[in-house]
Amino acid sequence: MKRLALLAVVVAAGCTTVPPTNIHQPMSVRPAERPLTMAANGAIWQAGQGRPLFEDRRARYVGDTITIKITESTTATAKSNRKLDKTNSISAAVTSLLGLPGKSLLGLDLGAESANAFNGKGEAANNNAFSGNITVTVIDVLPNGNLLVSGEKQLAIGQEQEFVRISGVVNPSFVDAFNIIESSKVADARIEYKSAGMLSEGQILGWMARFFLNVLPF
Repeated sequence: MKRLALLAVVVAAGCTTVPPTNIHQPMSVRPAERPLTMAANGAIWQAGQGRPLFEDRRARYVGDTITIKITESTTATAKSNRKLDKTNSISAAVTSLLGLPGKSLLGLDLGAESANAFNGKGEAANNNAFSGNITVTVIDVLPNGNLLVSGEKQLAIGQEQEFVRISGVVNPSFVDAFNIIESSKVADARIEYKSAGMLSEGQILGWMARFFLNVLPF
């Protein structure tokens, strides 16, 4: 029993953990059955199962597929420069005490000066680029005709698995005749590129290290 338990632990440790996602679920669905608009007429072509002769093949039903061209490029730059100079000076002098007591203070000078200076600069820059193609599935048709799409692409390279995921809302009028649309025209777009394997796990702190980083004050 101990050997079986140890073997189960080793096998579980060797399994690749699928990274979590915020993509709209599900990421794929079966096409919905379309009700017959006419009774079967006995011919090869059935009116309820076909599309009009002059209708294009753009995706518009649950289960149809759309290819999204991911062309995301973001650049953000922020600069800050602050400078503060402040100078104060106070001076006092006793010049004449004629007819008054305290002549010993005659000629006394008093002076005080203070100066404050602050100079701060800050700069931050962020550049991201993500490009590629992925075909997604229509998982829902919204009341206004827009399409909710979602999809995933998995690539296994050696012991590492790459996950490319995307979902969002597509306006059918933006889709071209080849069912292709750019990611910049996808509303509420959620795009992910994650990996699972030894390389990705090696970049994550262990649970004990994270615990001590959270509780230690230094």
